[in-house]
Amino acid sequence: MKIIDRYILKKILATFFFVVLILMSIITVIDITEKMDKFAKNNLSGEAILGYYLDFIPWVAGLITPITVFIAIIYVTSRMASHTEIIAILCGGVSFRRFLVPYLFASIVIGSISFGLNGWVIPKATKSRLAFELQYFNNRYYFEARNIHLQVAPEVYLFIQNYNNVSNIGYQFSLERFNKNELMEKLTADNIQWDSVKQKWTLRFWKIKKVSEIFTTASQGDVSHLLKSGDALDTVLVISPKDFEAQERSYDGMTIPELKEHIAKLKFRGATGVQMYEVEKQIRYASPFTTFVLVFMGVVVSSRKSRGGTGLQIALGFVLAFIFILFFMLSRTFAEAGEIPPIVAAWIPNIIFSFISGVMYYFTPR
Repeated sequence: MKIIDRYILKKILATFFFVVLILMSIITVIDITEKMDKFAKNNLSGEAILGYYLDFIPWVAGLITPITVFIAIIYVTSRMASHTEIIAILCGGVSFRRFLVPYLFASIVIGSISFGLNGWVIPKATKSRLAFELQYFNNRYYFEARNIHLQVAPEVYLFIQNYNNVSNIGYQFSLERFNKNELMEKLTADNIQWDSVKQKWTLRFWKIKKVSEIFTTASQGDVSHLLKSGDALDTVLVISPKDFEAQERSYDGMTIPELKEHIAKLKFRGATGVQMYEVEKQIRYASPFTTFVLVFMGVVVSSRKSRGGTGLQIALGFVLAFIFILFFMLSRTFAEAGEIPPIVAAWIPNIIFSFISGVMYYFTPR
C-alpha cells in the first residue's frame, strides 16, 4: 500500500468513525431526554440506565452505519476534489481504477466490522435492550392467538385451544403421534401449566389413548377404557413460555446461527411468519456488499470537482441514499408480506444501485 493509499484510507476511516460517534451522541442525548420521565417513574438506578444505554448505543451504531459510510465517502472525496487533490493524483499517472483501491480497503474494513457486529454482537445487546424496554417502557403483551397447531417432532403434532401468557397456562391440550398418516397415540389434558422451578409443564386431568384401543372400545361400545390417566403429570415439551411472548422484531435479538435455528424450527412446525426471519438473515449477509455499493456510488458522485463547491455533491449523495433506503424498505415490506422471495428483497437494492453506479462511473471523467 502506497503513501497516497494510506492517506485516503486514514481520512475515510477517521471521518467515518467521527461521524458515527457524533450521530450516536446526538441520538443518545435525544433518547435520554425523551425517556427521563420513564426512568423516574420506574425509579431506575443510574447503573440500570447505564446498562441500558450500553446496549442501546451498539444498536444505534449498526442502524446508522450504511448512511454514515456514504456521508463519510461523499465528504472525504468531495473535499479532495475541491482541493484539486484528485486531479493531481490522476495527472500523476494513477488511473481512476487504481485511485479506487483505498476505497476498496475501506469497504472491506467497514463491511467486516459491520458484519461481525450485526451478526453476533449487536443482537446480544439488542436482546437485553428489548427485555429492558418490555419490562419498563411497553405495555404488557397478551397472547391472543387461538387453536394453535404445531409440529413438534416427525409425525408428532401439538394442539392448544388458547394460552394465557400471564399465568402461563394453556387450555385443551393434545399431543398426537402418527405413523404414516395414521393416528397411533393421543395425549390430552384439560390444561397445561409451566412450572418455572422444575422447568417443566404440568398436565392437569390428563389421558392417554392408543388408536387400537380407541377402535376396540368403539366397536364394543365401551368408551371408558384408557391406557393411562391422572390428575397431574410433569413432562417436558419442546415448547416453552418464550414461544408465546411478543414476536414483533424478535429477530433483532438473534445472532445469525440463532436465526438459522429459529427458521428451521418454524418451518418444521409449519408456523407462519417465517418470511420475516428469512429476510433478516439474507439482509445480514447482504449488508457487507451494501457497504461496497455505497462506497463506490459515493466516490463516483463526489469525485468530480464542482465550481459551486461540495454542497451539490453532498446534496446529490443524500438524495441517492434516501432513494436507496426507501427502495430497501419497500422491498423488505413486500418480502415480509410474501410477495417476493426474501433473497430477492435483500439483494435487489444492491444489484440495482450497483448498476446505477456502474452507469455513473462510465460517464465520470477519468
